[in-house]
Amino acid sequence: MEDWDPAQYLVYEDYRLRPGIDLITRLGGSPREIWDLGCGTGTITGILAERWPGAAVHGLDSSPAMLERARALSGIDWVLGDINAWRPSHPVDLVFSNAALHWIDDHQTLLPRLIETLGPQGVLAVQMPRNHGAPSHTMLAKTARSPRWVERVGHLIRPTPVAPPRAYHSLLSPLVATLDVWETEYLQVLHGPNPVAAWTRSTAAKPFIEALGDDAEAFMDDYGGRLRNAYPPSPDGTTLFPFKRLFIVGRK
Repeated sequence: MEDWDPAQYLVYEDYRLRPGIDLITRLGGSPREIWDLGCGTGTITGILAERWPGAAVHGLDSSPAMLERARALSGIDWVLGDINAWRPSHPVDLVFSNAALHWIDDHQTLLPRLIETLGPQGVLAVQMPRNHGAPSHTMLAKTARSPRWVERVGHLIRPTPVAPPRAYHSLLSPLVATLDVWETEYLQVLHGPNPVAAWTRSTAAKPFIEALGDDAEAFMDDYGGRLRNAYPPSPDGTTLFPFKRLFIVGRK
């Protein structure tokens, strides 16, 4: 993918940050070294640093634009890199990832590898969107498979990237001393015309927009029309957008 647009991503910053903050509140201990994988603009990384001011905190992301914005926060080691290629030089205390690992395939390999990077009593803490069965995502796939677009972007449709909670419990429970896996559905109240399309523009729809170039807005008009039917505005003008998030906390 092309680089991320921090401004577009942060249009709904409060809703995007809340799951990461909720995950942090479930963590205890006194980690000495923390890695935030897929740190984006670094807001959550900064909260981790505030929560554990004595820790060495690193933020890893593959987007130069996101990291440029993150570097406004001092006292954190910002690293340009790929999560799949990340290998710490020594065991760490907390590996944290908020809304990033769903972009990576093969969780059967990825998550056990992240567990292996932990030292004694180390913690893996992950939050991933699991809204891929909702109209926000199924309508995107339906649009991409339509006759007008299938030849150009049909190949970009991914299999469901995040498994049900039970699958992660089965995968990770033999590898850690304690494991907590849960799912939360946030009822997000959005404002503006067709706000679900605005939400997905910077996330799920981004690869399709990039692939279509000058035709991207025509694609978004097609997709947006389907979304308006799936998420009609309430009488007060707001749009309710239920959104599922999956959480994992595993301690060695």
